[in-house]
Amino acid sequence: MRKFLLVIATVLAVGLSGCGYNNFQSGDEAIKASWSEVLNQYQRRADLVPNLVNTVKGYAQYEQDTLIAVTNARSKATAINATPELVNDPVAFAKFEAAQKELSGALSRLLVVVEKYPDLKANVGYRDLQAQLEGTENRIAVARNQYISAVQAYNVTVRSFPSNLTAMVFGYSVKANFTVADEKALAAPPVVNFGGGAAKPASSP
Repeated sequence: MRKFLLVIATVLAVGLSGCGYNNFQSGDEAIKASWSEVLNQYQRRADLVPNLVNTVKGYAQYEQDTLIAVTNARSKATAINATPELVNDPVAFAKFEAAQKELSGALSRLLVVVEKYPDLKANVGYRDLQAQLEGTENRIAVARNQYISAVQAYNVTVRSFPSNLTAMVFGYSVKANFTVADEKALAAPPVVNFGGGAAKPASSP
């Protein structure tokens, strides 16, 4: 009896492996890891915003609308509970992406506004915050690209034969993904040119 069960277990293991079951497991883990990194970098950016706003406020008192827009965008972005399950909900994922995009836009406008204030641009505290923000934006771009790649590989497995049969049996479905149309723009956040002149895009990492 034990030999019979061992044979059955072996056959099932080989069958599951051949039909893509193991690929689903490894793919799911890759998505979780890359999604966690995306969230870490977005949180890092959110943590920089209050100090950035307060620093700018001390020099640019006439830019209240821009500062309020940044603060409100941060509130919207951090209010979303971005759990690992969010990648399985296209609607919730789209809201998350939209909120982060709104914050990106608000920060971009803030950095452009700063160009009008030479004293602020020369402030050591601001320069440090701006450098941290630039680095974080680059890390966000890298993390997003890794997530996009992981999800694309997983979704191909979900749709391909014969692994699509395994997907139907075990209830695996495609994961939500970032839109790739503006990835290049996201990978090049505006950077304040401390030497003067217009803001320039950062080079991709």
